[in-house]
Amino acid sequence: MTDQVERNPESTVEAVGPGHADALLSFFSGLPEGDRTFIKEDVTDPATVRSWVEDGSSRWVATGADGGIDGYVAVRRLSGWSDHVAELRLVVGPQSRGTGLGRVLARHAVTEAISAGATKLVVEVVAEQGSALALFTGLGFRGEALLEDHIRDRSGELRDLLVLAHRVDATWSAMDTVGLSEALDGSPDPG
Repeated sequence: MTDQVERNPESTVEAVGPGHADALLSFFSGLPEGDRTFIKEDVTDPATVRSWVEDGSSRWVATGADGGIDGYVAVRRLSGWSDHVAELRLVVGPQSRGTGLGRVLARHAVTEAISAGATKLVVEVVAEQGSALALFTGLGFRGEALLEDHIRDRSGELRDLLVLAHRVDATWSAMDTVGLSEALDGSPDPG
């Protein structure tokens, strides 16, 4: 069973479950090669995707009216001495970029991570991904590290990686500004 958690006019955000395996694999396989370069795992490997839908972790998809997947977001809680930190991973399909879907998914992930007790959130963004950078800085994330020549794309070119962080306690007023505090307590978002 999936849990409908949020709507925008084009998509429904729901928790990933076993019924999403084939659609999720199709979504990732349909991404342009350049997009898949910047995803850590081999998302075209059926075993990888099936393990995600079966592990019960914090993952959500945005499904369109046709039942296909338009976007994916995950919250991966770190372990050990970093167990207060959650890493966000977000992918929006090319056909849904610029529609606000990335913001809906990112807000949902931030809200879920904070509700689960994370006090610091991090996201890795390739330096050339200006829209992703703008999205996350708009949600209160700030640059924490620049890792030069940290990723090699499929053509062999080295790229810089930015690590953005959101410190929950230090940025609560920024969360109020973007409406996340209302989302946490169940109040309607004024925006």
